[in-house]
Amino acid sequence: MADEGMAQTGGRGVKRFLTDQLRNIAPVFTLVALVAFFSFASPSFFTAVNFMNILSQVSITAIIAVGLTFVILTAEIDLSVAAVANAIGITVAFFTMQPDYVNIANLPLPGVIAIILTLASAFAFGLMTAFGVTWIGIPSFIMTLAIMQIANGVSALLVRGQIAYNYPDLITMLGSGSIFGVRWTIIVALLFLGTGWFVLRFTRYGRYVYMTGGNREAAEYSGVNVKLIIGSVMVISAVCSGIAGMLAVAYFGSAQQNQFDTYLLDAIAAVVVGGTSLFGGRGGIPNTIIGLLVLGVLNNGLDHVQIDSFLKILIRGIILLAALIINVYAQRLRETE
Repeated sequence: MADEGMAQTGGRGVKRFLTDQLRNIAPVFTLVALVAFFSFASPSFFTAVNFMNILSQVSITAIIAVGLTFVILTAEIDLSVAAVANAIGITVAFFTMQPDYVNIANLPLPGVIAIILTLASAFAFGLMTAFGVTWIGIPSFIMTLAIMQIANGVSALLVRGQIAYNYPDLITMLGSGSIFGVRWTIIVALLFLGTGWFVLRFTRYGRYVYMTGGNREAAEYSGVNVKLIIGSVMVISAVCSGIAGMLAVAYFGSAQQNQFDTYLLDAIAAVVVGGTSLFGGRGGIPNTIIGLLVLGVLNNGLDHVQIDSFLKILIRGIILLAALIINVYAQRLRETE
């Protein structure tokens, strides 16, 4: 009888472990499977040069995903990240002298001032979102949808269908330059990921973020200023998106309307595919890193095997759907324990 009881206890322990770790195990398994498949399918895939290409390709998305990880951990959502990135990228170009053939009535300023004002613009977008969500009480889904439209309007007003090509020297260097063969965008992305991980893992603020997403009512009873935490993660998300947008216009060599539309899905997919719970309180930056690598390997690998570009979009959608199903299923398993 004792042995039978121990076996039952052990079985429950295994089940609890699998339930807790399902979101983490599935993305890692997916990443390993994708790397193995593409390495077998294409001899040019599994190389150091291509690995650096993958890191470069996901670097801008990574910066946006850091801010979005904070938001999703609080059980909120930010649909404005791509639009804000676009608007801020255009804003930094608006504050920079453009060539004569660029027909934009802009306001050229010294590089440092242009960057500071642009960062302030990103901060303002975050404050607007935070005010609407925490003070007025608009659901983050609707509020960030409105901010997305506002940001798109700002982009349209500043460039009016034109394309800008010049940016402050620092932005140009970080967006398009490299050091010792490593692109600056990769280094900046790693710094953001490292900082985000440290804040969430080792600071009181990070614990409050998890508490707010895990059980908002309990967090309030514990003395956590939930409104302040939610508002702050909205600001963090906007600033991360803004910095990503500034670097991205230099990375791509131009600033124009609707340039970063795909970044919304990419950033959300990176966070969710990596295993961060849409219901808040579980996951974090390590999960986001796995999600970024899954998307990076998938996109890069499909290019190496020369698959139909339309089929590539379908495959990405299927993988995102699978991640959502696992996310919801893992939450239900926890609730039934």
